[in-house]
Amino acid sequence: MTSIIRSTQGGCWGSDRLRLRLYGSVFDPAVMPLIDRVESLQGVIRKVKRIEAMGQTGRSNYVDVTKFPKAGTSKLSTDEMPEAPTAPSTYNEKILANYVPVYVMLPLGVISNDNVFEDQPKMEKQLKELRAAGVDGVMVDVWWGIVESKGPKQYDWSAYRSLFALVQECGLKLQAIMSFHRCGGNVGDEVTIPLPQWVLDIGETDPDIFYTNRKGNRNKEYLTIGVDNQPLFDGRTAVQLYSDYMKSFRENMSDFIEAGLIIDIEVGLGPAGELRYPSYTGTQGWVFPGIGEFQCYDKYLEAEFKEAATGAGHPEWGLPDNAGEYNDTPGSTEFFGLNGTYMTEKGKFFLTWYSNKLINHGDEILDEANRAFLGCKVKLAAKVAGIHWWYKSPSHAAELTSGYYNLKDRDGYRPIARMLSRHYAIFNFTCLEMRDSEQRADAKCGPQELVQQVLSGGWREEVEVAGENALSRYDSNGYNQMLLNARPSGISREGLPKQIMYGVTYLRLSDELLKDKNFKIFKTFVKKMHAHQVSKHLHTCIDNTLEGIKLVFFLSQDYCADLGMYNHQIGPLERSKPKLVMEDLLEATKPMEPFPWGEETDMKVDDFDGVLANLIRKLFSLFK
Repeated sequence: MTSIIRSTQGGCWGSDRLRLRLYGSVFDPAVMPLIDRVESLQGVIRKVKRIEAMGQTGRSNYVDVTKFPKAGTSKLSTDEMPEAPTAPSTYNEKILANYVPVYVMLPLGVISNDNVFEDQPKMEKQLKELRAAGVDGVMVDVWWGIVESKGPKQYDWSAYRSLFALVQECGLKLQAIMSFHRCGGNVGDEVTIPLPQWVLDIGETDPDIFYTNRKGNRNKEYLTIGVDNQPLFDGRTAVQLYSDYMKSFRENMSDFIEAGLIIDIEVGLGPAGELRYPSYTGTQGWVFPGIGEFQCYDKYLEAEFKEAATGAGHPEWGLPDNAGEYNDTPGSTEFFGLNGTYMTEKGKFFLTWYSNKLINHGDEILDEANRAFLGCKVKLAAKVAGIHWWYKSPSHAAELTSGYYNLKDRDGYRPIARMLSRHYAIFNFTCLEMRDSEQRADAKCGPQELVQQVLSGGWREEVEVAGENALSRYDSNGYNQMLLNARPSGISREGLPKQIMYGVTYLRLSDELLKDKNFKIFKTFVKKMHAHQVSKHLHTCIDNTLEGIKLVFFLSQDYCADLGMYNHQIGPLERSKPKLVMEDLLEATKPMEPFPWGEETDMKVDDFDGVLANLIRKLFSLFK
């Protein structure tokens, strides 16, 4: 809320003094460059125009301050301002097409290991703060290890139902992650949530159900894709475990789905919920920027590779034995070094098999997700990891060990996008906040080029592309990079931009985020993602007015509840398209130039505290 207080004492910026009381972050810091111009102009301020650029009304209203009573001092709330004729909505509708919804990931342990929604009052307070900041919704991990912990098909959704009801009460949308992985061992994991104990018990007698490196070390973060179709779990395969879980979720959360609360179902497809192999994990000694290790040495994947190699006429080929260890550099290994094995016929065969196994894994589980949620008004989604280290080295070693067969002459991400398009699924990518200049030079990182390649590939395959930051950031540089990636060519005044992200999820809700300074700049970031139009209109109004100074304040909700208003309407989920053949996936490996990217965002976030403090000082210095 902004109150405009008018006094009749004094002259220009003196006789008609204008004092502003700013609550929250209503006044956008982008107007700072205009303050000096306003101070230098002479004359009487004739009008104050109030515009609600965003929100559900799309109205443009103004009030002529010269028509108000001049006796004494009167306070006029913006809620009490007289209505003016509604301006044409076409411009607002075009700008609204630039709206990128913002979601915030909830804490990993919001539901405890004991399946209890703890500290509900604190969560309610935080959710209301997010809603007041204009956030569109939240994302939450729905842990397999919690819900089905008591035994096969013994699902307990009660704690999550309580959480979802609170999210609904707070007026937020919900993205639900089907989290089939263990929490713990990855960067940012603050709690430990293992796989269901009855699954771990099976692993005691058959440890090959877990991913395994060349030394035989087991990774219990996620079941190996080698058991996707092995009936080892009380007669069920791994894919059936995931399928039954998703079906139970739909049955028990149908009221929330029908009410429009749950809009996305992100299907966990690997460690950290990402479609990848657990090639880099701290629990086995990996540290950044190690190249990681291939994870295909369990007996099930070994047998599958042997069968594939024999079928290709090379029964003598085995799995790589020269690819180094977790913390090696590419050049220290035979496989990834100069003229390494990865360039040979044998290496190419292995990498094609290894990456295709991953794509097939995602395809099969997403097909089950499509069946589970068929007809529901939800979008499916899958997350791909931003393996940005060694991206600028010839072998892209860290990507290859993760399962992304990506080289200068081969696109490893567009085939994934093509697979996702079969299921009408969103392509969710990470590391949106990172810049090359922030990374270690010796690690040959390329997060900016990686993001451009991956997002461009997704758009070319006509899938919706979303993303999130990999690490928590509270600074303007991180936010501005996310804004640039969300709209690479900037705001389009003609409607929907050619390239725009479907949504952005901020990682993650915490006490640190909600600290005064951090939260203020975050709120500005949300407004910018919502195509906040303060600076654009303010320049136009001051530059073009012929009758003095027209000072414009945008009292914008910066939130649109109607998804259809910004082209995000969700219809009933259709059945997946026919399965892709190998030739379709191989065709998508052809490298293509990324779309053009701006040098920086045109909706820049500044250091909010500094800018706002300077603005207030300038305004109130006029009254002395």
